[in-house]
Amino acid sequence: MNGAKNMKAETLLAELNTIRKDLDEDKSDLEWLTLHHAFCYISYKMGDFQDYIDDQEKRGAFDEYDG
Repeated sequence: MNGAKNMKAETLLAELNTIRKDLDEDKSDLEWLTLHHAFCYISYKMGDFQDYIDDQEKRGAFDEYDG
């Protein structure tokens, strides 16, 4: 494994939240609605998301990430 080891769901969720907060809250904007509801759903399903991240890590999905 070259890049990140033990990627955490919290790390990705924090980045998604940063992207979401970069937009003005506009409930008529599809981009804001998409990011907001994806963030809320993933937050609600953190255990499942971490399982997904663990599986993807085994497949090398984060090997190029140096964080």
